[in-house]
Amino acid sequence: MSQLKSKKFEKFEFLIGADPELFVKDIYSREFVSAHDLIPGTKLDPHYIDGGAIQVDGTALEFNIDPSPTKEDFINNIYKVTGDLFKRIEGDVNTQLHIVYQPTAVFNQEYFDSLPEEAKLLGCEPDFNAYTGEINEPPSTNLPFRTAGGHIHCGWGRNFDIFDPDHINLCCDLVKQLDVLLYPASLTWDNDTERRKLYGQKGSFRPKSYGMEYRPLSCAWVETIERQEFVYDTTRFAMDLLFNKNVQVF
Repeated sequence: MSQLKSKKFEKFEFLIGADPELFVKDIYSREFVSAHDLIPGTKLDPHYIDGGAIQVDGTALEFNIDPSPTKEDFINNIYKVTGDLFKRIEGDVNTQLHIVYQPTAVFNQEYFDSLPEEAKLLGCEPDFNAYTGEINEPPSTNLPFRTAGGHIHCGWGRNFDIFDPDHINLCCDLVKQLDVLLYPASLTWDNDTERRKLYGQKGSFRPKSYGMEYRPLSCAWVETIERQEFVYDTTRFAMDLLFNKNVQVF
């Protein structure tokens, strides 16, 4: 471990959020089904509900939770928002659809080709590599292969300039911190290597006006409360080490 020469952020409340994506499958055919017309909300106009928001992200369901100052809030917000999603998708006794915590989805090619173009879009902003400083190359939108992330949002302030080199360097430090403390453990519950060929590589992040979005994790951690607690605790620990104790572990 090394000492980090930076100011403390004790005057700011640490907030942790998430915006996982989930896929939908047909129970009988076992084929993936696009979520583009299943729920309200879009990237530009999320549908706000108690605990956060829901929206469509290409072929996937996406939910956002309210930024959480405590582990209890983090877990409760996930519970409330996923409960709403499951009720919308699986609430009808006659439905053939169910939500799955799978990091990757391969759609039937003919079905995929029939989808509207907006359902095939991938992402809305570039993300960056904390080790190289370069923009990560986006994957092709033409393949019927999609991935479901479980990104973590780390807040330690507000009104940061996302182009400020000092802010970006601080984001990179936290990304590297999480790559050491959180990423290796995530591989124990997510052994899907296909997603990590496109997304989910170590070092992936987006700077935010409130902090940083950590992007390597898939949706797999959302499946159990134990994983949710681990993700929150480890993220909080990484932030506390870096910002309050001035300790780097990378």
